[in-house]
Amino acid sequence: MPVDYEAEYNCRARVPEYEEIFARWSREAEDYRAEALKARRAELGLSYGSSPRQTIDLFLPRPDVTAPLALFVHGGYWRSLEPAMFSQMARGINAHGVAVAVAGYDLCPQVTIKEIIDQIRHACLFLWLRTGQRMIAYGHSAGGHLAATLLATEWHELYPKAPPDLVHAAYSVAAIFDLTPLVHTSMAVDLCLDEASAREVSPIFWPAPQGRSFDAVAGSSETNEFRRQSRAITEQWGKHGARTRHEERPGNHFTVVDALSDPGSAMTERVAELAHSI
Repeated sequence: MPVDYEAEYNCRARVPEYEEIFARWSREAEDYRAEALKARRAELGLSYGSSPRQTIDLFLPRPDVTAPLALFVHGGYWRSLEPAMFSQMARGINAHGVAVAVAGYDLCPQVTIKEIIDQIRHACLFLWLRTGQRMIAYGHSAGGHLAATLLATEWHELYPKAPPDLVHAAYSVAAIFDLTPLVHTSMAVDLCLDEASAREVSPIFWPAPQGRSFDAVAGSSETNEFRRQSRAITEQWGKHGARTRHEERPGNHFTVVDALSDPGSAMTERVAELAHSI
Protein backbone atom coordinates (compact mmCIF):
# COMPACT_ATOMS: atom_id res chain seq x y z
CA MET A 1 0.00 0.00 0.00
CA PRO A 2 1.46 3.41 -0.95
CA VAL A 3 2.72 5.58 1.89
CA ASP A 4 0.71 8.76 2.51
CA TYR A 5 3.70 11.06 2.86
CA GLU A 6 1.53 14.11 3.48
CA ALA A 7 0.05 12.47 6.57
CA GLU A 8 3.29 10.86 7.72
CA TYR A 9 5.27 14.11 7.69
CA ASN A 10 2.57 16.56 8.85
CA CYS A 11 3.58 16.73 12.51
CA ARG A 12 1.25 19.55 13.49
CA ALA A 13 -1.82 17.75 12.16
CA ARG A 14 -0.90 14.70 14.22
CA VAL A 15 -0.37 16.80 17.39
CA PRO A 16 -3.23 19.33 17.41
CA GLU A 17 -2.07 20.83 20.73
CA TYR A 18 1.19 21.97 19.15
CA GLU A 19 0.41 25.67 19.74
CA GLU A 20 0.16 25.08 23.49
CA ILE A 21 3.47 23.18 23.37
CA PHE A 22 5.14 26.06 21.51
CA ALA A 23 3.80 28.57 24.04
CA ARG A 24 5.15 26.47 26.90
CA TRP A 25 8.54 26.21 25.21
CA SER A 26 8.68 30.00 24.87
CA ARG A 27 7.88 30.48 28.58
CA GLU A 28 10.46 27.91 29.67
CA ALA A 29 13.08 29.41 27.36
CA GLU A 30 12.49 32.93 28.67
CA ASP A 31 12.72 31.70 32.25
CA TYR A 32 16.02 29.95 31.57
CA ARG A 33 17.54 32.96 29.81
CA ALA A 34 16.63 35.14 32.79
CA GLU A 35 18.11 32.60 35.20
CA ALA A 36 21.35 32.31 33.21
CA LEU A 37 21.70 36.08 32.76
CA LYS A 38 21.20 36.66 36.46
CA ALA A 39 23.98 34.17 37.17
CA ARG A 40 26.21 35.88 34.56
CA ARG A 41 26.64 32.73 32.55
CA ALA A 42 24.87 33.70 29.33
CA GLU A 43 25.94 35.66 26.26
CA LEU A 44 23.00 36.39 23.99
CA GLY A 45 22.81 37.45 20.37
CA LEU A 46 26.35 36.64 19.22
CA SER A 47 26.39 37.28 15.47
CA TYR A 48 28.06 34.65 13.29
CA GLY A 49 26.71 35.77 9.90
CA SER A 50 25.28 38.65 7.93
CA SER A 51 21.54 38.21 8.56
CA PRO A 52 19.61 38.94 11.78
CA ARG A 53 18.74 35.26 12.32
CA GLN A 54 22.36 34.10 12.19
CA THR A 55 22.96 34.45 15.91
CA ILE A 56 24.07 32.27 18.81
CA ASP A 57 23.01 32.36 22.45
CA LEU A 58 25.76 30.86 24.60
CA PHE A 59 24.95 29.34 27.99
CA LEU A 60 27.81 28.40 30.31
CA PRO A 61 27.58 25.95 33.20
CA ARG A 62 29.42 28.45 35.40
CA PRO A 63 30.81 31.93 34.76
CA ASP A 64 34.34 32.20 33.36
CA VAL A 65 34.96 28.44 33.23
CA THR A 66 36.15 26.50 30.18
CA ALA A 67 33.80 23.58 29.61
CA PRO A 68 33.06 21.03 26.88
CA LEU A 69 30.97 22.62 24.14
CA ALA A 70 27.72 21.57 22.48
CA LEU A 71 25.76 23.25 19.70
CA PHE A 72 21.96 22.92 19.80
CA VAL A 73 19.99 23.49 16.57
CA HIS A 74 16.22 24.05 16.66
CA GLY A 75 13.60 22.54 14.39
CA GLY A 76 10.58 23.84 12.50
CA TYR A 77 10.92 22.04 9.15
CA TRP A 78 13.64 24.53 8.12
CA ARG A 79 10.88 27.14 7.67
CA SER A 80 9.63 28.22 11.12
CA LEU A 81 10.33 28.72 14.84
CA GLU A 82 12.99 30.75 16.64
CA PRO A 83 16.13 29.81 18.58
CA ALA A 84 14.81 31.88 21.52
CA MET A 85 12.11 29.20 21.97
CA PHE A 86 14.76 26.64 22.89
CA SER A 87 17.05 28.23 25.49
CA GLN A 88 15.83 25.66 28.03
CA MET A 89 17.47 22.91 25.98
CA ALA A 90 20.73 24.16 27.50
CA ARG A 91 19.49 23.54 31.05
CA GLY A 92 19.98 19.78 30.99
CA ILE A 93 23.63 19.52 30.00
CA ASN A 94 24.60 22.85 31.59
CA ALA A 95 23.96 20.99 34.84
CA HIS A 96 26.49 18.37 33.70
CA GLY A 97 29.23 20.95 33.16
CA VAL A 98 28.74 21.44 29.41
CA ALA A 99 28.47 24.81 27.66
CA VAL A 100 25.65 25.09 25.11
CA ALA A 101 25.39 27.33 22.06
CA VAL A 102 21.83 27.67 20.70
CA ALA A 103 22.03 28.70 17.05
CA GLY A 104 19.60 30.38 14.69
CA TYR A 105 19.54 30.34 10.90
CA ASP A 106 17.60 31.80 7.99
CA LEU A 107 14.43 30.01 6.93
CA CYS A 108 12.98 28.53 3.76
CA PRO A 109 11.78 29.67 1.29
CA GLN A 110 13.98 32.79 1.66
CA VAL A 111 16.96 30.40 1.56
CA THR A 112 17.38 26.76 0.56
CA ILE A 113 18.13 23.88 2.91
CA LYS A 114 21.58 23.68 1.33
CA GLU A 115 22.18 27.30 2.35
CA ILE A 116 20.94 26.56 5.88
CA ILE A 117 23.45 23.72 6.16
CA ASP A 118 26.17 26.15 5.10
CA GLN A 119 25.04 28.69 7.70
CA ILE A 120 25.12 26.17 10.54
CA ARG A 121 28.55 25.02 9.46
CA HIS A 122 29.71 28.61 9.74
CA ALA A 123 28.19 28.77 13.22
CA CYS A 124 30.45 25.87 14.17
CA LEU A 125 33.49 27.58 12.70
CA PHE A 126 32.59 30.79 14.53
CA LEU A 127 32.49 28.89 17.81
CA TRP A 128 35.76 27.10 17.09
CA LEU A 129 37.55 30.33 16.17
CA ARG A 130 36.17 31.99 19.30
CA THR A 131 36.86 29.17 21.76
CA GLY A 132 39.41 26.88 20.12
CA GLN A 133 37.18 23.94 21.07
CA ARG A 134 35.75 21.03 19.17
CA MET A 135 32.10 20.32 19.94
CA ILE A 136 29.16 18.01 19.66
CA ALA A 137 25.98 18.91 17.80
CA TYR A 138 22.48 18.06 18.90
CA GLY A 139 19.11 19.13 17.64
CA HIS A 140 15.42 18.51 17.24
CA SER A 141 13.48 17.79 14.02
CA ALA A 142 15.09 19.91 11.27
CA GLY A 143 17.80 20.69 13.83
CA GLY A 144 18.47 16.97 14.21
CA HIS A 145 18.96 16.74 10.45
CA LEU A 146 21.37 19.68 10.62
CA ALA A 147 23.27 18.07 13.51
CA ALA A 148 23.79 14.98 11.36
CA THR A 149 25.08 17.07 8.45
CA LEU A 150 27.60 18.73 10.77
CA LEU A 151 28.92 15.37 11.91
CA ALA A 152 29.40 14.28 8.29
CA THR A 153 31.04 17.54 7.14
CA GLU A 154 34.53 17.48 5.63
CA TRP A 155 35.78 20.46 7.59
CA HIS A 156 39.15 20.81 5.88
CA GLU A 157 37.34 21.48 2.60
CA LEU A 158 35.50 24.37 4.22
CA TYR A 159 38.34 25.76 6.32
CA PRO A 160 41.73 24.05 6.04
CA LYS A 161 42.86 24.95 9.57
CA ALA A 162 39.79 23.40 11.21
CA PRO A 163 40.23 19.97 12.83
CA PRO A 164 38.72 17.11 10.82
CA ASP A 165 36.58 16.14 13.81
CA LEU A 166 35.47 19.67 14.66
CA VAL A 167 32.07 18.11 15.41
CA HIS A 168 33.04 14.79 16.95
CA ALA A 169 29.60 13.47 17.89
CA ALA A 170 25.93 14.23 17.18
CA TYR A 171 22.59 13.47 18.78
CA SER A 172 19.48 13.88 16.65
CA VAL A 173 15.92 13.85 18.02
CA ALA A 174 12.82 13.35 15.82
CA ALA A 175 14.73 14.08 12.63
CA ILE A 176 14.57 13.28 8.92
CA PHE A 177 17.73 12.13 7.17
CA ASP A 178 16.31 11.19 3.76
CA LEU A 179 14.43 14.22 2.44
CA THR A 180 13.29 12.62 -0.81
CA PRO A 181 9.84 11.68 0.62
CA LEU A 182 9.19 15.38 1.24
CA VAL A 183 9.19 15.97 -2.52
CA HIS A 184 5.78 14.28 -2.48
CA THR A 185 4.30 16.66 0.12
CA SER A 186 2.81 20.14 -0.08
CA MET A 187 5.77 21.62 1.83
CA ALA A 188 8.14 20.80 -1.05
CA VAL A 189 7.38 24.22 -2.58
CA ASP A 190 8.42 26.12 0.56
CA LEU A 191 11.46 23.89 0.96
CA CYS A 192 12.52 24.37 -2.68
CA LEU A 193 12.94 20.63 -3.09
CA ASP A 194 12.95 18.36 -6.10
CA GLU A 195 14.36 14.83 -6.27
CA ALA A 196 17.91 15.98 -6.99
CA SER A 197 18.10 18.75 -4.40
CA ALA A 198 16.41 16.59 -1.75
CA ARG A 199 18.97 13.83 -2.24
CA GLU A 200 21.82 16.36 -2.13
CA VAL A 201 20.86 17.56 1.37
CA SER A 202 20.04 14.09 2.76
CA PRO A 203 22.87 12.91 5.05
CA ILE A 204 21.80 9.27 4.73
CA PHE A 205 23.30 9.41 1.22
CA TRP A 206 26.55 11.04 2.36
CA PRO A 207 29.70 9.13 3.33
CA ALA A 208 29.37 7.90 6.91
CA PRO A 209 31.34 9.90 9.52
CA GLN A 210 34.03 7.32 10.16
CA GLY A 211 34.78 6.60 13.80
CA ARG A 212 32.42 9.28 15.12
CA SER A 213 29.43 8.78 17.40
CA PHE A 214 25.90 9.35 16.17
CA ASP A 215 22.63 8.79 18.03
CA ALA A 216 19.19 9.03 16.42
CA VAL A 217 16.19 9.18 18.75
CA ALA A 218 12.54 8.99 17.73
CA GLY A 219 9.44 9.57 19.80
CA SER A 220 7.45 6.43 20.49
CA SER A 221 4.25 8.22 19.38
CA GLU A 222 5.68 9.53 16.12
CA THR A 223 4.61 8.33 12.69
CA ASN A 224 6.05 5.21 11.12
CA GLU A 225 8.09 7.33 8.72
CA PHE A 226 9.82 9.35 11.42
CA ARG A 227 10.63 6.21 13.36
CA ARG A 228 11.86 4.49 10.18
CA GLN A 229 14.12 7.42 9.35
CA SER A 230 16.00 7.17 12.66
CA ARG A 231 16.47 3.42 12.28
CA ALA A 232 17.59 3.74 8.66
CA ILE A 233 20.42 6.22 9.18
CA THR A 234 21.86 4.39 12.18
CA GLU A 235 21.85 1.17 10.19
CA GLN A 236 23.34 2.81 7.10
CA TRP A 237 26.06 4.77 8.87
CA GLY A 238 26.74 1.94 11.31
CA LYS A 239 27.53 -0.42 8.45
CA HIS A 240 30.08 2.05 7.11
CA GLY A 241 32.21 2.90 10.11
CA ALA A 242 30.25 5.26 12.37
CA ARG A 243 29.43 4.37 15.99
CA THR A 244 25.65 4.59 15.94
CA ARG A 245 22.81 4.14 18.38
CA HIS A 246 19.06 4.17 17.77
CA GLU A 247 16.44 4.63 20.48
CA GLU A 248 12.77 5.37 20.86
CA ARG A 249 11.77 7.54 23.80
CA PRO A 250 8.33 8.44 25.17
CA GLY A 251 6.59 11.34 23.49
CA ASN A 252 5.23 12.69 20.23
CA HIS A 253 7.23 14.61 17.65
CA PHE A 254 7.32 17.69 19.89
CA THR A 255 7.26 16.46 23.47
CA VAL A 256 10.03 13.90 22.97
CA VAL A 257 12.61 16.71 23.06
CA ASP A 258 11.46 18.01 26.46
CA ALA A 259 13.69 15.50 28.23
CA LEU A 260 16.75 17.49 27.12
CA SER A 261 15.79 20.30 29.50
CA ASP A 262 15.83 17.85 32.43
CA PRO A 263 19.31 17.31 33.95
CA GLY A 264 18.26 13.90 35.25
CA SER A 265 16.83 12.41 32.05
CA ALA A 266 18.49 9.55 30.21
CA MET A 267 18.62 11.66 27.04
CA THR A 268 20.44 14.48 28.82
CA GLU A 269 22.87 12.07 30.42
CA ARG A 270 23.68 10.56 27.01
CA VAL A 271 24.29 13.97 25.42
CA ALA A 272 26.50 14.96 28.33
CA GLU A 273 28.42 11.70 27.97
CA LEU A 274 29.06 12.48 24.29
CA ALA A 275 30.14 16.04 25.15
CA HIS A 276 32.62 14.82 27.73
CA SER A 277 34.04 12.17 25.38
CA ILE A 278 36.43 14.57 23.62
